[in-house]
Amino acid sequence: MNYEEYINAIEKLNLYSYHYYVLDDPLTTDEVYDKLYHEILEYEQKNPQETLKNSPTQRVGDVVSEGFTKEKHLSRMWSLEDVFDAEGLEKWLTKSYKLDRNISFYCEPKFDGASLNLVYEDGVLTKGITRGDGEVGELITQNVKTIKSIPLTIEHKERIEIRGEVVLFKSEFEKINAQRTMSNEALFANPRNAAAGSLRQLDSSITAERNLVFLPYGVGENTLEQKLLSEKMSYIYALGFRKPPERAVCKDFHEIESIYEQMAHDRDLYPMMLDGMVVKVNEIASQIDMGYTVKVPRFSVAYKFPAVEKITTVKEIVLQVGRTGAVTPVAIVEPTDIDGVVVERATLHNFDEIQRKDIRLGDKVIILRSGDVIPKIIKVLAHERDGSEVAYERPTHCPVCESELLDEGVLLKCQNLECEARVVNSIIYFASKACLNIDGLGNKIVEALFTSRLVKSVVDLFDLTLEKLLALEGFKEKKSQNLLDAIQNARGCELWRFINSLGIEHIGEVASKSLSAAFGFSFVNASKEEIIACEGIGEEMAESLLEFVRVNAETIAKLQELLAPIEPLQRAEASENPFKGKTIVLTGSMSLSRDQIKETLEALGAKVSGSVSKKTDFLIYGEDAGSKHDKAMDLGVACLSEEEMRALIDG
Repeated sequence: MNYEEYINAIEKLNLYSYHYYVLDDPLTTDEVYDKLYHEILEYEQKNPQETLKNSPTQRVGDVVSEGFTKEKHLSRMWSLEDVFDAEGLEKWLTKSYKLDRNISFYCEPKFDGASLNLVYEDGVLTKGITRGDGEVGELITQNVKTIKSIPLTIEHKERIEIRGEVVLFKSEFEKINAQRTMSNEALFANPRNAAAGSLRQLDSSITAERNLVFLPYGVGENTLEQKLLSEKMSYIYALGFRKPPERAVCKDFHEIESIYEQMAHDRDLYPMMLDGMVVKVNEIASQIDMGYTVKVPRFSVAYKFPAVEKITTVKEIVLQVGRTGAVTPVAIVEPTDIDGVVVERATLHNFDEIQRKDIRLGDKVIILRSGDVIPKIIKVLAHERDGSEVAYERPTHCPVCESELLDEGVLLKCQNLECEARVVNSIIYFASKACLNIDGLGNKIVEALFTSRLVKSVVDLFDLTLEKLLALEGFKEKKSQNLLDAIQNARGCELWRFINSLGIEHIGEVASKSLSAAFGFSFVNASKEEIIACEGIGEEMAESLLEFVRVNAETIAKLQELLAPIEPLQRAEASENPFKGKTIVLTGSMSLSRDQIKETLEALGAKVSGSVSKKTDFLIYGEDAGSKHDKAMDLGVACLSEEEMRALIDG
């Protein structure tokens, strides 16, 4: 074989591979494929300097990694909002139509596997990165190259991120578990776990043996000019990627519901596991305009399939104590396989539910599992009782510290501030990434500090010294000093992180940011009415905040003194203009995104609200203004087009 024959052989073998692994349409037999493969391999062994990057031999994993390095995605990988029924879909569509009426929807299966991000530069696969936390994942390029449905080279030459799901077909899953049974190895629980475990093998040759399949579902950073997502994805598939078994463009609720029902009906016929259908706004410009919430894109939703139900038996009810002291009952049930997952626990939510459903120890019950949500008991089979079942007695004392519980009806709370469950969990939360991000203060370290009585509350963290830490078993000087440095580095944190770190019930990251922006350090003095006036904060959240401040005012003040959090920067006083001090609502499609227009107006001293009321001073509208414009007209609110708004600003 000469070099020209070698190139032709690679082109032919890649064509065979594409038809076999991507199109499910074999062009030849395994015997012919293997013969040509070994001819190529023999040529490369004799001429290693001439080996091409797109040669099929480059897919054979033979590298054992010591561990995976972290790699930042070029653009964030987002999770999706879930809906579980037609009503949930309609609510999401209503919200979407308020942002843009002229939209269609791209629908495809939601594959149950492991998310993967591929980076191509100059047409060559340069990186394969796991989803991780959406911002940073693990670099697993060597493993990714073993997946035969992922092209090593593509015709697109500009840098592009291609996102998708790595799955293991059901038949392959059964084959792997059969092999593991013969080898006396632990079995994989389901194809998703097997796919994720196979993808992250330190020995890439193991990944190569698992026959993983990559199914693209979108793109990250890209320079593609297609105006519709459906067109973008068609372009991606044309580059050599595997198409989903089903996809469609729908114009309204009825068409979406129709294809969803068909997918749900056929879910067991698909070669891979599905757990729902993804619905995305098809127009790219509308996606950009709709933007994102803190957690999810507004232009996409995961429409989950109906959950699977099974009958099992309640063995016992155990209690869990959260960081706020709330005691939650959990049912321990007879291990039951639901759609490939062995379920042994079911949530009971609260004690009223136990009473309302009359759940007894020994009862046969129907449990429901929906996606990744913890299974719940939906029905007690009272007709199956034989008299051996035992009624559950409402607890009166904390299962951890044994102090008397405060009974609030639906909720039971442990009020003991030194309860181990409360202290340990509150410190772990305090140090978590979403709060003060104190590196090194993990579960085991916190438990060791608490057990040694060095730390009885969050405040005690700041009294730790090197001498105290070195007295503990397993604490070396470098590890101890790093921990002390990390605690000190938490000083001067952003105020919203400080508020979030307190672990106030119902107050998370979004609410903490709202409180920080609205009140600064004065959030502890805000009234219920003032708190509710903050965007995204309701009555229950306000009452929870007020109660927490009343009980823990001294601790908050002490922590504030120790951490010296930084208030958000205040905008410079805007000069006089028509919008200063006015409440404004935006609606319809405009030349810029709403976030950009909102930023411009806020810089002019305006407050931009999400809903029209009698307090609204101006409604600024673009194309397809919709119901907000109608309501503003009914209330006599001044309505300005985007052009009129700009004329006032320029004037």
